[in-house]
Amino acid sequence: MLNCGIRMIRKRVSIFAITLLFILLAGDVLASAGRDPYVYFFHDSWGNFSEELEKAREQGKAGVLLFFEMDECPFCHRMKQTVLNQPQVQEYFRQHLLSFAVDIEGDVEITDFVGNHMTQKEFATKINRVRATPVFAFYDLEGKQVVRYTGATTGVEEFLWLGEFFVSGEYKNMGFTAYKRMRKSTTQ
Repeated sequence: MLNCGIRMIRKRVSIFAITLLFILLAGDVLASAGRDPYVYFFHDSWGNFSEELEKAREQGKAGVLLFFEMDECPFCHRMKQTVLNQPQVQEYFRQHLLSFAVDIEGDVEITDFVGNHMTQKEFATKINRVRATPVFAFYDLEGKQVVRYTGATTGVEEFLWLGEFFVSGEYKNMGFTAYKRMRKSTTQ
């Protein structure tokens, strides 16, 4: 009778341990999944970038970030699923920039930074010469593109450095490769 009770306790402890392990692993998976970038990273827009630029000035932002993407782009998806969904990235960029996604194949009508009307596709290909995606284009408060990064970053750290590179104004003094080298040397 005593052995039966001990076995029952061991079984319950095992089930409890397995359940606890499952809960902890599920929590890690959910935590790494991050938050929806279309809710927490990108801002809502009616597609009038001259108005968005004015909002950026009024809100004391450093500028505007445009994320040129397309549906079939695996690197765009990777950025949204591993970098743009991370809370520290979302918080930093929302604090310093207004950020918007632009579909390079889109037929949605937009207004560019100087008030010209065109489709997203025309804005991407004719005005910004986007040929590959993703492209991260940073615009100063005058609507001038001052930093451009094509492709996916290596991860969260490099993308945050890209944001810092623009926000700090270091783009006026050096290229992004030199800035990364400088940041790597200070973090080691």
